[in-house]
Amino acid sequence: MSRTFFDIARRNLQRNLFRSLLAVVGIVIGVLAISSLGILGNSLTLSVTEQLSTVGDSLTVIPHTGTGAQFGGGMTQEKITERQVQDLRRIAAPDPVIPLYSTADRIDVGSQRGVVSIYALDPDDLQYLVEADQGILLRGNSGVLAGSQVADQFDLKVGSQVWFGDGSTERVVGILKERGLGFDIQPDLALIVPIRWYEDREDPEGYDQVIIKVGNLERVEAIQDGIDERFNRRETVLDSYSSTEILSSIETVFAQISTFTTAIGGISLVVAGISILNVMMMSVTERTREIGILRSIGTLRSEIRQMFIYEALMLGLIGSVLGGLLSFGAGYLISLLVLQTTQYLFHPSSLSSIALGMGFGIVTALLSGLYPAWKASNLNPIEALRHE
Repeated sequence: MSRTFFDIARRNLQRNLFRSLLAVVGIVIGVLAISSLGILGNSLTLSVTEQLSTVGDSLTVIPHTGTGAQFGGGMTQEKITERQVQDLRRIAAPDPVIPLYSTADRIDVGSQRGVVSIYALDPDDLQYLVEADQGILLRGNSGVLAGSQVADQFDLKVGSQVWFGDGSTERVVGILKERGLGFDIQPDLALIVPIRWYEDREDPEGYDQVIIKVGNLERVEAIQDGIDERFNRRETVLDSYSSTEILSSIETVFAQISTFTTAIGGISLVVAGISILNVMMMSVTERTREIGILRSIGTLRSEIRQMFIYEALMLGLIGSVLGGLLSFGAGYLISLLVLQTTQYLFHPSSLSSIALGMGFGIVTALLSGLYPAWKASNLNPIEALRHE
């Protein structure tokens, strides 16, 4: 019997094909909006997380300035003293503690001139932060390492000569492997020089930041507590930021953005639901006499409801499947244009956005069909037969 009512429902949709197509288009647009926006938001989250997580777990310690410059070691007015560095070594032992200077300078390479960030580190500490793609890492008090983007900008190669603002010159001994965004330093956008070379040149009063590479994640909180106990009991002297804490905050923010954009896409599904409700109500009105005949020959109210729910379900299924297929293509194009890569499109969490959009489409169609189905099943058979 269910098959009979399914066929009746299908026949009615075919009989009002144009109206049915408009309802399907509404579902397609809604599913497309939810799924493609979900794919974009999820891909952005995965992209940023992947780039930032390459740094590993680290603690970045900077002088307290009240502004909380936690990213990339921006220059601050206060400095970290050598004595404070020794205290940090005792707190963090046996994890490596890496003090560094952070500044910027004008450089000349051949006919090119520009301003770049400069980090000054002990050559023994470089192994914890960067890798060489070409050439070697620093081994003494001379030479310079070039980040991947700086090397591209100035066409630097191993052996290239770099002139600094004070007229001094050094040769590039290595080009760094691209590392992406980080919480500690941004080597892709900088030059790295030996710490002694920088101290002889600038005679700085203290370090700009200290990076602690934590081998055991369970020690992060203990080290931060040790820093607060040693330096921040009376007033805040040093600020420390864990890469895992910052990464978690960023993931939360992107997840909220993704949820918000998905909700915006959901508005179009609400409009589609209203369209289906309108189509179904028109169908009930047009088929009042037909419903009366069915009821007069013994058709149950539940079977009348079933027939109209079948119609809504078919509209939802067709629209959701088409919307899901189109959203995959839209997600591909959006990922290619915004992120220049489609590697996150096939991630399970991205594909789940398509399933989520299709699910919403089907549920919206069913909910939109409930009231028309209820109204049709509760028509008075005698009055329905008299309907013209």
